[in-house]
Amino acid sequence: MANVASLQWIVTLCLFCSVSGDGCSLILKPARAVVGFGEPVSVSCEATRPVRVLGWESAISASHTQRGPSVQWKVDSLIDWIEEPICYGVFFTAPRQCEEKLNLVLYKRPDSVTIKVANHTGPMLAGREYHLLCEVQNIAPVQYLNLRWYRGRSEVYNRSFTDLTSPSPVQISSILVITPSGDDDGAQYSCVAELELGPEGPQPSPTVTSDPLKSSVYYPPMFQNPNVEIMEEGGETALNCTAAGKPTPVYSWQPEMEEGHQAVLASSSLIPGTYTCTASNVMGKNSKQFIVKSKSKVRQ
Repeated sequence: MANVASLQWIVTLCLFCSVSGDGCSLILKPARAVVGFGEPVSVSCEATRPVRVLGWESAISASHTQRGPSVQWKVDSLIDWIEEPICYGVFFTAPRQCEEKLNLVLYKRPDSVTIKVANHTGPMLAGREYHLLCEVQNIAPVQYLNLRWYRGRSEVYNRSFTDLTSPSPVQISSILVITPSGDDDGAQYSCVAELELGPEGPQPSPTVTSDPLKSSVYYPPMFQNPNVEIMEEGGETALNCTAAGKPTPVYSWQPEMEEGHQAVLASSSLIPGTYTCTASNVMGKNSKQFIVKSKSKVRQ
């Protein structure tokens, strides 16, 4: 009998328990509110059965109650990062008390998004590893941030921050590791901070893009044409040793000639033989051979 009495007491007590979720008779419109920092917000709470009292509890405003079937929570300029408004109702029948917490997202675009080469100034050297650093200042909530890296128009890396849960603005950084080659000289890198706030948030998603970082890469001389060319004595085709490289390559020829520091030599005055051009800069050097054959040997 004691157990039955205890059970009756518990049941009586639970008539006054507060429930939420599926067992609650309250509907929030909208169910999820996404609000920009400093913007107004208004949410309606409606009871789906007769209610004694309906109201809102809020950290930034006085409790507002009324006896009607709906009550509104309204803020002209939302700036409180820890606000969690709750709608509650006291009903005539069980469950007598019911509450529903608003899914509220207060967001802020970053003050700035910047990109730089970490711990380095001046040109990068081909073949070495560098860290590009993207910094995002004062963004919230960070768990909705997706940070995308671009080389030109191509996305090369992205990172999300769903493991972080700070509701207030924070500073976030991301690193992209690159090993540049000569093809990267002049390439532009940028990073884009995007707040993916879901369908209730602004469309398109709020984004802020960094100014582009134009890479300057030193690399050794490279020839576009084959490193060995064969031509006929007295021909009009020049010996073209032009090489791509940074800094601009300097040239030398073997055997030595009066015009031996030029990238291009006229072939019409050259006797048959092998001519070697070397293009060099601070990153290294590369050589190219030109074989000039006599007309008789070419015809054979």
